[in-house]
Amino acid sequence: MTKQELVERMQQGQAWVPGKRVKIDFGGSEGVVMLDGAADRVSEDDGAADTTIRVGWDDWQQLAAGQLDGMTAFMMGKLKVEGDMSNAMQLQGVLAKLKS
Repeated sequence: MTKQELVERMQQGQAWVPGKRVKIDFGGSEGVVMLDGAADRVSEDDGAADTTIRVGWDDWQQLAAGQLDGMTAFMMGKLKVEGDMSNAMQLQGVLAKLKS
């Protein structure tokens, strides 16, 4: 899945935390995806967020496919959370919306 396909899928699945801005930062050339629950939209825009999740693109692909558990990734240091941890916890439900 490309990043653009991810953004489209997340938008269709309304994959955001209501009223919160959560940024997924893939680092490097992959950039970010902003899950803007305040504006009900998903974009590749960077900006201020309530929570920032830092995860490599390959690790994200494994998380989205259900091959890597979010808590395991966090404990292994593959996923880092800055800001409001409760928003990150709610994203497990968001990931469930992406599986098909």
